[in-house]
Amino acid sequence: MTPQQKPDAEDLAALLAPDILELLESSPGSVAAETAELHPADLADVAEAMPRASLPAFLAALSPERAADVLEYLDEEIRTALLEGMTTEQAAPLVAQMDPDERADVLEEVDEDTAEDILGAIPEATRRETRRLLEFEADTAGGLMTTEVVSVLETDTVESALSQVRAIARGGRREAMNTIYVLNAAGELAGVMSLRELLAAAEGARIQDVAWTDVQRVVATADREEVARMTVEYDLVAVPVVDEHGRLLGAVTVDDVIDAIEEEQTEDVQKLGGMQALDEPYMQTGFLALLKKRAGWLAVLFVGEMFTASAMGYFESELQRATVLMLFVPLIISSGGNSGSQATSLIIRSLALGEATLADWWRVAIRELSSGLALGGILGTIGALRVLAWQALAGKNVHLGSLLIGYDYGPNYTLIAITVFVTLIGVVTFGTLAGSMLPFVLRRAGFDPASASAPFVATLVDVTGLVIYFTVALVILRGTLL
Repeated sequence: MTPQQKPDAEDLAALLAPDILELLESSPGSVAAETAELHPADLADVAEAMPRASLPAFLAALSPERAADVLEYLDEEIRTALLEGMTTEQAAPLVAQMDPDERADVLEEVDEDTAEDILGAIPEATRRETRRLLEFEADTAGGLMTTEVVSVLETDTVESALSQVRAIARGGRREAMNTIYVLNAAGELAGVMSLRELLAAAEGARIQDVAWTDVQRVVATADREEVARMTVEYDLVAVPVVDEHGRLLGAVTVDDVIDAIEEEQTEDVQKLGGMQALDEPYMQTGFLALLKKRAGWLAVLFVGEMFTASAMGYFESELQRATVLMLFVPLIISSGGNSGSQATSLIIRSLALGEATLADWWRVAIRELSSGLALGGILGTIGALRVLAWQALAGKNVHLGSLLIGYDYGPNYTLIAITVFVTLIGVVTFGTLAGSMLPFVLRRAGFDPASASAPFVATLVDVTGLVIYFTVALVILRGTLL
């Protein structure tokens, strides 16, 4: 179930929950019939509005298949507590009826002992299938896929394939029922066709003559980003998953792709904010776990900002002689940090969508170098005009210059304007280049490019921006204020 519910769904759940609780007390056998028209997601909302102690009785009043559907939509925290509080005899039939990929996810959520007890109590074939799925990392194609796919042999006739599909449909649900995968004699994925195409195929034709042989696929170890990219690029409703030999293992359906995209985007946004990605929704994350996720990066960024103080200390004598330079420090470092954050966000997203690859780094560097120079020129012009406007103000108040720098004469605003102009070009260009190249460096090193968070880039540019600023000031203002 999604973390955010619609208000009308919450209202409906709040209205129905008392009635169903009353039915559980007076006539538990009628609960299934009374709730038959509700979608499992809505029924899960109703379950969440009930007291936790009533949930086992509520699920027991439904058929195992219906209860399993509700369990799939139930809030993760509630579901975990529910299964861990049930006996193995109560939990195992429900878990066994869940879709294979959902079953594996649920068993990863509960504690290890509970998971093993449930696995030991479900049918042997289901247990083997589940253990195989549990071998894959949760954020890979193997971890997202369902094994409930429909496949036929390429040598089958259309009539034979239709008979097999009918038998599969009558035998139970298949999550990826609308897509028919075609296998060769070795079990390798050789083609694909929709159910509509199978129904429209000419009688007597063989499957290999009517199926599409150009099949987009992913290996089981592929990252969920690759699965999402392929789904969007080729408008797929399911992405077949194969092993290293090309044998069909299962498929990732579009609903799971949507969930994976949401999780990936949430993780990236959290990383871009300068913290570790949360393992659970915010409201379900414990206080200590939340501190642990946030404190590490904050400490690293704090240590990084210490170098800013070191840079300013290095130029302390010059600052004492030209205090006016301090007025523009926030302007300089914020401009560099902002430009770097912009570039980082653009490149991280481009890498995630496959719009840019590692081989494109030099093209990106040229583009961002040009962008940095142009953007720096724009900001530099605005900054220089601001300084010259100050000159007009200083002309009306002869004491302003001595107040700013501790001398009896005003600063040379024209040179300061030039200093600000040149510095902003240098700082913005450096920030843009650093922000755009850092995701490539992280990807090359095997890390998530989203780790190049905006605060991290801003901290890096803060230090270098000050060095650039004061170095330019020393060169341009030498012999005047300095």
